[in-house]
Amino acid sequence: MALKKKGGQKERSAINKVVTQEYTVNIYKLIRGMGCKKRAPWALKEIQTFAMKEMGTPDIHINIRFNRAVWAEGIRNVPCHICLEVCHTGDKGDGVPSNPAEPFPAKAREKRSHM
Repeated sequence: MALKKKGGQKERSAINKVVTQEYTVNIYKLIRGMGCKKRAPWALKEIQTFAMKEMGTPDIHINIRFNRAVWAEGIRNVPCHICLEVCHTGDKGDGVPSNPAEPFPAKAREKRSHM
């Protein structure tokens, strides 16, 4: 997708570029009240819906490193906060937009609140 300037020159759109956003997600707020054996799977589903909402695409792929970071302390003890990067890739040049967004841990930083 290209935009045109007044002089007839084409300007590249931001959709064709790789866009990376960094977020800190409060997982505790998303899984509060869940049963102890459903916390890690529910956290991944909530993070996936968060990424869908932020990036505006239903095509979300969870990275293996991010999955392991959520499951690191077991099914019950999910980290309360986690920093993640979401990458959104645009067109691949064939005219058909493919917009996979992939969350993965941002520089392996995790926050654990001690209550």
